[in-house]
Amino acid sequence: MSQRAKREALTSEESLRPLIKPGHTLTSITNKISAIVLSPPLLTWLQWLIGLGLSFIILMIFMFGVSWVLYRGVGVWGVNIPVAWGFAITNFVWWIGIGHAGTLISAILLLMNQNWRNSINRFAEAMTLFALGCASLFPLLHLGRPEAFYWMLPYPNIMSLWPQFRSPLVWDVFAMIVYGLVSLFFWYLGLVPDLATLRDRTENRLAWVIYGILSLGWRGGSRQWFYYERAYLLLAGLATPLVISVHSIVSFDFSVAIVPGWHSTLFPPYFVAGAAFSGLAMVILIAIPIRYVFGLEDFITMRHFNNLAKLMLALGLIVAYSYVVEYFFRWYSDNTYQSNLTHDQATGAYSWMFWLQITCNALIPQVLWFKQVRSNLRLLFIVSIVISVGMWVERYVIVITSLHRDFLPSVFGMFSGTIWDWATLIGSFGLFLCLMFMFIRLLPGVSMAEMRKLLLHGKMKEES
Repeated sequence: MSQRAKREALTSEESLRPLIKPGHTLTSITNKISAIVLSPPLLTWLQWLIGLGLSFIILMIFMFGVSWVLYRGVGVWGVNIPVAWGFAITNFVWWIGIGHAGTLISAILLLMNQNWRNSINRFAEAMTLFALGCASLFPLLHLGRPEAFYWMLPYPNIMSLWPQFRSPLVWDVFAMIVYGLVSLFFWYLGLVPDLATLRDRTENRLAWVIYGILSLGWRGGSRQWFYYERAYLLLAGLATPLVISVHSIVSFDFSVAIVPGWHSTLFPPYFVAGAAFSGLAMVILIAIPIRYVFGLEDFITMRHFNNLAKLMLALGLIVAYSYVVEYFFRWYSDNTYQSNLTHDQATGAYSWMFWLQITCNALIPQVLWFKQVRSNLRLLFIVSIVISVGMWVERYVIVITSLHRDFLPSVFGMFSGTIWDWATLIGSFGLFLCLMFMFIRLLPGVSMAEMRKLLLHGKMKEES
């Protein structure tokens, strides 16, 4: 058999691999997923409590760090002149990127009719909202006077303090608000049929009232399904350009400046690819524990992880290509400041972070070419952690190394994060995890309606 025939055979075999393990019915799918919310097993309940407790401890680190920053000011961080942007902006850009995978999986794959998204889209959408919440806190803290955040909003101009719309920081506010609202509507609309299912199955009176209100009177009639599908598709079409525009606008924070290392037209597509790259890694980091703890191996199969790994590999290649293009054009421009920046990044005080970025984001993801890695959840989990770390380091390199050596040697300086920088960074994971644990406990982490639709679609395909 020729190599081409072998590849076609493997592709055909992969496409026929089930998205739901055999033996399930509409009832068994509903029972399995709703039980996680309504009547979890004792062991699962204890594991959830332990996870929530650990997340809450990390959250307390964040709360203490934020309280100290508000009390003493941003001077407790390592920011200085010339490095006026430190961990806060680095964390902001990184968390915004994490949120992009949810829209990529939910909206873009829906428009592309990729049914394998149905098992993972719900918690990926929730991840988007929680990551946006974490990201939005850092610019507010970075202001130094968070009570004056409304200056970035379009309020009546009676005091002649109309916001400076030429500032990319104001663009960030508008982009995040629009993206957050559309993502929230998209996530909530997908929840409505499942909320109605929980309403009809719960025996708790208070839960029945709450789920009943949130389900908006859903009865599952054909007319409701007709308008539901149209609205869901419309929101998917609206969210798709937003996933590209939001991180492009975030990249304008850098690219509109004349600082060496920032002034580049490559940044918008480069940031979008990097955001989805890190976001997919976070989806895998969330999916593997959820699959194991709640026994969802029948619904989140190895085919899902294989597809996620392939997507991550493709985006990783785009990121690696962006690195090559960025450093090539720095050399090709024959700009002294750009050349000095590249030399400083590769051999200077922050060179270890530069090479860590290249290793984590460009070299290590190449192991995903091998099916043995894509089919091994332990290795996939480790690779996803490496990519998440690498993408944070990339943001750090972009922010810090471009600022610590500006045009004039007289303003050269160094930056190092203080304990309060690290407290807000590590603590933000506690906020994210607490929100994720509460979501999994109170709402279905896997869409029952989507899974039932997937089962019916599979049966119709088999009959045809």
